[in-house]
Amino acid sequence: MSTTQTHHPLWVAFGTGGVVGSIRKGDDGYTVTMAGADQVAGTYPSMEVAKSALHARMTPGSDWPRFEEH
Repeated sequence: MSTTQTHHPLWVAFGTGGVVGSIRKGDDGYTVTMAGADQVAGTYPSMEVAKSALHARMTPGSDWPRFEEH
């Protein structure tokens, strides 16, 4: 018996105060989760749309976050 694990890339978003959220690539798109949230913020068709959605959920006037793949 063998098992196959699927690696779903994860990007962590950093703002000026630290981690603000993450984006995970899944089978259905890119899922955004904000730091400290109990639920996902949404799933989007592309990484660029997911980045924009994450930024839109940050405090108004926040600089664009830095994304690092983990």
